[in-house]
Amino acid sequence: MSWIVLIVSAVLEAVWATALGKSEGFTKLWPSVVFGVALVGSMGGLAWAMRDIPVGTAYAVWVGIGAALTVIWAMITGDTEVSWARLALIAGLVGCVVGLKLVGGADH
Repeated sequence: MSWIVLIVSAVLEAVWATALGKSEGFTKLWPSVVFGVALVGSMGGLAWAMRDIPVGTAYAVWVGIGAALTVIWAMITGDTEVSWARLALIAGLVGCVVGLKLVGGADH
């Protein structure tokens, strides 16, 4: 269950990171609201998952998934250029996250 919560929290990290960019320095209401809600959910889920998953593994997985999804979303929406290099680096990042899951386990 902790891994599911961690993955959902990582998705929320991508949501709040994207909303933060769209808030234009917190001058736009709805992106700012989305940022705040997603941030609280993301941090709360990360904290909950860290009860069972070692901090180093949990944080690296959370950041890795969040970063990959943020870049993928930016490429889908046209905010970032799509390139083979970016796609290869994202694939490498996802591979590292999967590797951490495989070797990290849930033991402290």
